[in-house]
Amino acid sequence: MFLQRVQVPDFRVLKNVDISFEKEFTPKIFPLGSQNGGGKSTLLQLIFILLHCVTHPDRIDFLKNLLDGFKINQDLGERILATIDIWDDNKTVRLDFFTCNESYLSILLNQDLSSVGVQDFKLYDIFPESLEKSEKSIIKKDLNLYLIEKMKVSNALKKKRIKPICTLSADRENSSKMEMLFCKINLPEADIFLEKLSQKIFFAAHISQVFLFLSPNTKKDLFKLKKISSDDYYGNLKKGQLKLPGFFTYDFLAVDNLINSFKEARDKDFTQAVETNGEYGDNYKKLLDELHKFLINKRVNIASDLSGLTFKLDKDNTELNPEDLSHGELKRLFVYMWIKHNKIEDAIVLMDELEISFHPDWQYQIVRDLEEWGATNQYILATHSYDICEAVTPAHVKVLQPELPQRTQ
Repeated sequence: MFLQRVQVPDFRVLKNVDISFEKEFTPKIFPLGSQNGGGKSTLLQLIFILLHCVTHPDRIDFLKNLLDGFKINQDLGERILATIDIWDDNKTVRLDFFTCNESYLSILLNQDLSSVGVQDFKLYDIFPESLEKSEKSIIKKDLNLYLIEKMKVSNALKKKRIKPICTLSADRENSSKMEMLFCKINLPEADIFLEKLSQKIFFAAHISQVFLFLSPNTKKDLFKLKKISSDDYYGNLKKGQLKLPGFFTYDFLAVDNLINSFKEARDKDFTQAVETNGEYGDNYKKLLDELHKFLINKRVNIASDLSGLTFKLDKDNTELNPEDLSHGELKRLFVYMWIKHNKIEDAIVLMDELEISFHPDWQYQIVRDLEEWGATNQYILATHSYDICEAVTPAHVKVLQPELPQRTQ
C-alpha cells in the first residue's frame, strides 16, 4: 500500500490541502513540515482514522469524535471531507469521503430508487447503527416490505460505488437534517480493499498530544486538574489504544512488545531444537545483539522468567534506574520494536514529531533507521526538524502553510 495523494478542502485548520507522494522515490520517507499550527497532526489523524476505522463498527466512535463540528451547508446538502488516492500493487484506488443530508442522498439516488419503487424509506436506516432501533419501531408494521426497500437502497448505493459509513448526527425527529458520512470508491470489491487497507495503516505520536479522535468531553479534560481515575484524558487514551491496533504512542508501553519479542525468539529456538533433536537456534541471541546496537555502553537484562527487564552498564554490571536511561535511546529502541514486533511491512506509517528526544545527529539518522527497519513501508513524518528534512532530497519534503523558514547557519 502507498498513499499517493491526499486532498482536504476544508477541515479544521486544513484549507485547500493537496499533497502528492511519489511512489518511485527512494527512500519512501516523506517529511511533512510547517510551523506550529499548520495542521500536520490534524492531517495525519484524519488520514489514519478514515483509513483505519471505516470497516470496523467498534472504531466508528473515534471517527465521529474526529468529525465533531464538521457540518454541511443544509442548502447545498453535501460537503467534501477528503479525497485519498492509494496505490495498491498495480492500480490507483481513489477514496472520496463526503458528508450529506437525506435530501441530497435522495436526489443522488432518485432515478435508481424510483425505478425499483422505493418511496418512503428513511435513508439513514441503511447504517448498521440505525438497524436495531428502526426494525424495533416497525415490528408491528410490514417488516418484510421495510427490509426489501432497505435492500433496494443498498443496491442503489452499490451501483454507484458508494459505501455508507455512519451517521454524524442523531436528529431522527428531523431526518432531513441528519448528516451522513459516505465513501465513494470505484471498486466492485470495496469492502475487501478497505479491510485490507485498515490493516496497513499505522500512526505513531506522542501521548501528550490532544488526539482529536477522543470524545469532546475527554479532550476538555486535558485542560482540567488531573483526576486519579481511569476515566480521565489519559485513561480514555489508553482505552482507545486497545481498539486501535494501528495506533502507537512513544511511551513505555513498548516494553510489552520488547518482552514478547524475547518470548517469540525463545519459542523459535526451542521449536528448532525439537525439530533438530537438540540443536537450539540463535534467534534469542540475534535479538539481543540487534537491541544492543541502540544502546550506548548499556545492555538489556531480561528476567529469567521473561516477566520484565532492566538495563545494565557494560563496564561494571551496574543496574540502571529508569532515570539513568536516555529517553532518546529508549524511544529509538521502542520504535524499532514497534515496527519489528508488529511485522509492519508494505504499510503506510504516519509518525508525528518523531524527532522529540533525539539529538540532531539522531534526527538525521532516524531516516536511515526507518529505511533499514522497514524498507517496504512508506513513512510520512510530521516534523519541525531541519535534520530530518535534510536526510532526504528536497523533493521528498512536503509542506503545509505556514512553511518552516529557511534554516540559518
